[in-house]
Amino acid sequence: MTSKSPTIAAAVIAFNQNLQYYGALPAGFRVLNPFRDNPETMLVMEQFYTKYYADNNKRRFIIGINPSRHGAGVTGVPFTDTKRLSAVCGIQMTSVHTHEVSAVFMYNMIAMYGGAERFFGDFYINSPFPLAIVKEAKSGALLNANYYDDKELFECVKDFMVETLRAHIALGLDKDEVFVLGKKNAQFISRLNQEAQLFGRLTILEHPRFIQQYKLREQSSYIDKYILAFSQAKT
Repeated sequence: MTSKSPTIAAAVIAFNQNLQYYGALPAGFRVLNPFRDNPETMLVMEQFYTKYYADNNKRRFIIGINPSRHGAGVTGVPFTDTKRLSAVCGIQMTSVHTHEVSAVFMYNMIAMYGGAERFFGDFYINSPFPLAIVKEAKSGALLNANYYDDKELFECVKDFMVETLRAHIALGLDKDEVFVLGKKNAQFISRLNQEAQLFGRLTILEHPRFIQQYKLREQSSYIDKYILAFSQAKT
């Protein structure tokens, strides 16, 4: 009797349960791990993936940067704050409440695509560095940071990023074409891809945060651009 392969949900949940960054970081930078900092994050993350990924169907890969403190840095679900987790996905998080601008764009786009069930049935979103990175300001405040903001930071985390991308691809994702969010992000993902030969074509889309901050009046045009790119992708 042959055993069934674990579902994508089971694989992602196991990945997150064991997720930890042990590498070096430059002075002033820290990594936040919501799965270890807040027990409820693990619970709502498990509910999300069990709801939308309890199968082994091939999905297309959308690659972000690294989680923000108010999105996946809280919920454990990329580009998802607690507002959208509740209102769209029907999953309540009671220990904390967040609003994240990238999540606003992403879920507006998901609605235009056909809704969460259809979208998550076709796509898997995650980041090459799947934990939140923060930098301590002179005031002591913690500010969101991107893995590419500092040359030394990137050199510290790039091997971990390659391992993470390989783990994502091992879920059975379509690697002939991937969608990379953010032009600067794409430069670094392209560099990693040249070295590690992870996937084929990189289709670059503007990052939701950029759109929400600088192109808000044109949001509908960018949603159309996303959906057109997805519709033209190889199946």
